[in-house]
Amino acid sequence: MFDLRKYKVKKIIIASTSTVHGTGYLEYILPELKSFFNKVKTILFIPYARPSGISYDTYTEKARVAFGKINIQVKGIHEFDNPEEAVLKAEAIFTGGGNTFELVNQLYKNDVITSLKVVVESGTPYLGTSAGSNICGVNMMNTNDMPIVYPPSFDTMGLIPFNINAHYLDPDPTSKHMGETRETRIKEFHVFNKVPVLGLREGSWLEVSNNDIKLKGELSARLFRKNKEAVELDAETIITQEILA
Repeated sequence: MFDLRKYKVKKIIIASTSTVHGTGYLEYILPELKSFFNKVKTILFIPYARPSGISYDTYTEKARVAFGKINIQVKGIHEFDNPEEAVLKAEAIFTGGGNTFELVNQLYKNDVITSLKVVVESGTPYLGTSAGSNICGVNMMNTNDMPIVYPPSFDTMGLIPFNINAHYLDPDPTSKHMGETRETRIKEFHVFNKVPVLGLREGSWLEVSNNDIKLKGELSARLFRKNKEAVELDAETIITQEILA
């Protein structure tokens, strides 16, 4: 059984995506972020996943524009001489999406993955989207990304006692594609692993306060556990130890 009591996380948002169809970057969740970061003046942005290989500066500017709408300044971790010190001193932290393999690789390369876990478990507010959400789980093994680099470990922060499958897609009954579905791939994971996996659909997120983990947004999420049928969790569900068992 997975013991929630060992997870000391304080204040986290774990979002499936940064952008939903028809809206701008972080636009759909900005009202939530305004409340979540209500006492924060400056947020540390971790752009290591950098989608499509854009520069850290370009990615950070994108985050800066979005957070500027709620009067929060953004500094990129790459702008500091000492990344670990930047993490330890941050008021709040945002890790953006992109490629999870590259994100995890850079977190280990810059020796910040342990300090990141420590500060978040100590109460530093944290926002993750996509790849930045994947690293909140026990490991990154349920990412949808291609392995463009080989990180030293697949282990991530373990802030929650399960893994995230961001951008979860349901099978399309009209599709003629006969390959694997997302559900099939997660079941393959469970042939060799016991860690529960939560499929987060676009526009959904988890709100973590102390040890309470609540599903937010308008859509349900799909929970997969080894040797059990997948179940749908409705919005506003609090994910308890009993649900994960």
